[in-house]
Amino acid sequence: MHSLENKMSQEVRNLEPKSMWNHFADLNAVPRPSKKEERVIQFMVDFGNKLGLPTEVDEVGNVLIRKPATAGMENRTPLVMQSHLDMVHQKNNDTNFDFEAEGIKMFVEDDWVKAEGTTLGADNGIGVASIMAILASDDIEHPAIDALFTIDEETGMTGALELKGGWLEGKILLNLDTEDDDELTIGCAGGVDITASGSYTEEDTPANHVAFKITVKGLSGGHSGMDINKGLGNANKLMNRVLWKSLENYGLRVASIDGGGLRNAIPRESVAVVTIPTSQDEKFAAYVKEMEGILSAEHGTTDPDLHITMESVDLPGKVMQEEFQTALTNAIYTTWNGIYRMSPDIEDLVQPSNNLARVVVKDGEVTIMCLTRSSLDTEKDDLANALTANFEQIGLTVMASGAYPGWQPRPSSDIVSLMADLYREMFKEEPNVLACHAGLECGILGTNYPDMDMVSFGPNIRGAHSPDEKVQISSVQKYWGFLLETLKRIPQN
Repeated sequence: MHSLENKMSQEVRNLEPKSMWNHFADLNAVPRPSKKEERVIQFMVDFGNKLGLPTEVDEVGNVLIRKPATAGMENRTPLVMQSHLDMVHQKNNDTNFDFEAEGIKMFVEDDWVKAEGTTLGADNGIGVASIMAILASDDIEHPAIDALFTIDEETGMTGALELKGGWLEGKILLNLDTEDDDELTIGCAGGVDITASGSYTEEDTPANHVAFKITVKGLSGGHSGMDINKGLGNANKLMNRVLWKSLENYGLRVASIDGGGLRNAIPRESVAVVTIPTSQDEKFAAYVKEMEGILSAEHGTTDPDLHITMESVDLPGKVMQEEFQTALTNAIYTTWNGIYRMSPDIEDLVQPSNNLARVVVKDGEVTIMCLTRSSLDTEKDDLANALTANFEQIGLTVMASGAYPGWQPRPSSDIVSLMADLYREMFKEEPNVLACHAGLECGILGTNYPDMDMVSFGPNIRGAHSPDEKVQISSVQKYWGFLLETLKRIPQN
């Protein structure tokens, strides 16, 4: 078994550019889950010290390695090259793997590097390995470099948020965390978590009622930033639509609701336990079937596997007090979900949006969780205020937390123009210069370094955050050549 693992690892190490792939293999031997980065921090410190380069670690765990300019490049604008050290640890259910003790098992398949049943760590390990290869080189031309390795990007961006001003000396930042090799990302959304919570009065379930479990399921789901413009169904909104009409028409009472999951995921499923007067059960069943047809017709293109099921369950002892369930379903109905406004400056860019991510109603307690995004912080705050006002009207307490700023695009900046022109020259095609509606560390880093010009780019990575993650070998070679040529052409300071 070990010889097979060694052979697979050697296949990766033999790929071109060898220096970068070897550093990637070394990095992938180090467990590095978000919020448990002690080993990879030490790995980077040892790497910098072994090279004899000035190496520092800040209070939160970010690592900074400085390398002076190569001969003849001393008067060029100093750079920050930045990637994050942590990776998402996910595996298939049938994969036996200990992320705390084992290195990622990589293999080559056609034009791709993949992992055996786990996440690969190409996000953002390819970026980290690229910077390592440049730091270790003695034949790559470059200006003075601040190599910044941040921690905890995947679960809170703690490293970027805690980075102090004045530590970095570079004037241009190259973030190596984009997953399409034809893209130059020049802006991203900021976000804020909105959580509404409170208590409600329960009362005894009315006599002569029967109980059902209603399930909305089979929706496509997706990333609440990158996929919010696709018109995907939101299980929390669809469930509420079913319930709202049933309150008056069928005397429905709500016992519990459990819908959605992570804030950054568009909800795929919602389950509600409800009661109905015995005399209304057949009419209600027909209504649920009718709603399944209506919603399937509306969402057939985006969510072809949408289903609403209904099954009898034991009668719960308590249900939500009638006045509050009307107020709650009204509030959820009017909660904004999806695109709030498109950017007037950048084609096809969603500016503010909201994802109604989680609705939990149980045992007299209600929690509603949203993730509100925008590349323009004032619009993000405006939408958050609208959500707050909506939920406070029904007596819920609303908290905003985990806020991080957006990165407002500067499409005419010098580094963007330089890299776009270089891309055209090298590849004889137009680059896709864009802003994305997901979060990147650049927006956060820009708060303490507002004058720094920034671009994010990288090779083709598919299936990030899942065991299907893979990185394209030919794309890495394309990206590597583009990166090295960019370093050569950084202008004078």
